[in-house]
Parts: sequence; C-alpha cells; structure tokens
Amino acid sequence: MPTTKPAIMKNINKNFARLKPVGIRAFDYKASTIPGIVKLTLGEPDFNVPEPMKEAAIKSIEDNDSHYAPGNGTVELRKAIAHFMKDRYGLDYDPDSEIAVTIGATEGIYASLATVTNPGDDVLIATPTFPLYSAITTLLGSNAIEIDTSADDFVLTPDRLKQALADHPAAKALVLNYPSNPTGVTYTRDQVKALADTVKDTNLVVIADEIYSELVYDGTHTSIAEFIPDQTLVLNGASKSHAMTGYRIGFIAGPKELMGPVSATHAMMVTAASDPAMAAATAAFATEAGKEATLKMKAAYKKRRDFLVDALRKLGFTITTPNGAFYVFAKLPEKFGADDIKFATDLANEGKVAVIPGSYFGAGGQGHLRISYATSLDNIKTAVERIKNFVEA
Repeated sequence: MPTTKPAIMKNINKNFARLKPVGIRAFDYKASTIPGIVKLTLGEPDFNVPEPMKEAAIKSIEDNDSHYAPGNGTVELRKAIAHFMKDRYGLDYDPDSEIAVTIGATEGIYASLATVTNPGDDVLIATPTFPLYSAITTLLGSNAIEIDTSADDFVLTPDRLKQALADHPAAKALVLNYPSNPTGVTYTRDQVKALADTVKDTNLVVIADEIYSELVYDGTHTSIAEFIPDQTLVLNGASKSHAMTGYRIGFIAGPKELMGPVSATHAMMVTAASDPAMAAATAAFATEAGKEATLKMKAAYKKRRDFLVDALRKLGFTITTPNGAFYVFAKLPEKFGADDIKFATDLANEGKVAVIPGSYFGAGGQGHLRISYATSLDNIKTAVERIKNFVEA
C-alpha cells in the first residue's frame, strides 16, 4: 500500500483540523454490525419512489436522454419547481434566472455558503441542527456561530437572533432549517414573520433549508422567503417529500442577483444533475400524482409519530411534539443523566435499538436522542418494546 509523504499531507486544507467529528454515519455504521439491531437512525424514507416518478426516469433512459443538461437544470424541471413553489407556498420564481437544480440539498448547502461567505466571515446557525452546516462553514474557512434554541422549545426567537447579531455584528449569513433535523420542530407563520422582521433590517442572507416542508402535519409550511425574498436562498428537493434520496435532486431558489453567482458556483462543482433523475423530479413537482404520493406518505408518518411520542413519554422521555420531518428529539429520563452518547451506545449493544445521540447536532443537543420514524410502524413497535425493556432494566 502506498504511503503519502508527510510533506504532502501538510498541503491539505488546514480547515480540516478545525472540523468537529460528524458522528451520525459512523454511529449508524457501527450499530449496523450488531446482529438483530432495529435501526431508527437515518433520515431515509422506507417508501419506494412512486410509480409515476419511476416511469418518468425510465422513459428518459429509453428516449436516450443522456446528454449534458443546462447547468441549472432542464427547462422542464425548473418550470416544475416554479409551479411547485407557487402552488405550495405562494412564492414566485423565474425558472430562467432564479432556480438552480442541485445534486440534492447537500450540494445546495455547499454552493450557497461558498457563494455568500468569505474566509473569516461569521455564519449564524440555529442549533441543534444537522451538523453539515457547521462542517461546510468551517471547511470554507468561515466561523460557525451556534445559537442554542433548546431553552425555547427548539425555535429561534427574535430576541436570541438579536443577541447573536449584537455579539457578531459582521455576520454574513443565517442558516435556518425547518421543519428541523433533528428536532422535528417547525415554525408557525407568526414565528416566521417575526424572524423575517428581525432579519430585514440587516444585511444577512438567510439560507433556509426547507427540505422537509412537505412533511408538516398540522397547519401549513410558511417559507421565510415570503416575507424577505430579496435576502433568502431557499433550499428544497425531492429526497424527503417523494422518497427519492438516491436520485439526488435538490434545488436552490432565490433572487436573480444572488442566483447568478450561486448558479455559477454550482456549475463549477458538478456541471449538471442526471437527466433521468431530473425527469423523475419533474413528475414529482409538476403533477397531481406527485402531490398525492407525498400526502399518503405524510399520513403514514403522522401515525408513526403519534405512536412513538406517546410511547416514549410513558417511558419517561421528555419530548417537544414534532410537527414536521420524521424525527423525535427525546430528552433522556432524569435517572440516566445527560450522557446521550453512552445511553445510545448501551441501547444499541444491550437493547438492540439504534438511535443517534443528540450531542452530534450541536449546542442544545446534549442529553437527547434523535429517533427517526422514517421506518415501518412494525419496526417502531419492536423498537419501543426493546427500549422499554432497556429503560426498566
């Protein structure tokens, strides 16, 4: 096996040394090796891709749709996304200049942050949240400033945002993910407007990751872009709403002044998304079949959520009821203290149930577990019975 010279290794991006370990995948991988484990770890829908989306992808292949697409996505998909954003959230975007199709929302996060920040800039991130935001910010040489929302039921309040801005007046961006991974908590329309009113008096760019927007159980999702469209880059995609995680189709929508450089950054990273995957996403966003498929999945997720929240509360876990996504963020029963990593490790090894420690999601996550209900109700019932036995033992 070849060994790289130490001198060469010194050339590696120095920001890697600043990165905090991202333990989600590592924990899931290790837990997967335990015989008989029930996994409630990843945000991976257990549904198959709906038939109309699969048929659209197959037709694309059969039609030899195998050439370079425009860097910001096919015209058909961008029009479908514009229709989706208007139909669901009342947002108007020009498909020619204000939408870019990305390789999942993940690439959208990177392209957005790489475009609107420079090394040394401060980026405000409401936590607990998906650790990728902080990791990408750090890798780009910027500073991830975490705003702990745990004292406010995991909702970023205007007062906490104002305090963060007072402490970091030169901050360039605010990352806001709702419905939230890991908490499942989302924002009411009044809460969104209050945040927008705070942001509009600043020069912040809001990177609003709304990938779970179609999975809001009571009420409807309100995008912050409705109130401050000139300051907002909205990230979304087909992965969670249509169980298309492996197709890797996301998108960024925003004002054309920002989307010009964002689209250029995206194109330099990946050229364009896959033609068959974009054909499938066009069917997802533009058709009634796509909407109906999401509604069926959402009804199943809500049933799972209700069962899981009720069962865990009976076992002594404290939970802020999640109104979106497919995660429960459960605070450990008092007798177990706050060492969520130890609890999750012991639960996997002894109880044969895998969940993700809350500490992996930043400030405010300690002492909690992220439990995914993106699996079948039967699996969830089995897991709950095992958790019950573990807790009582």
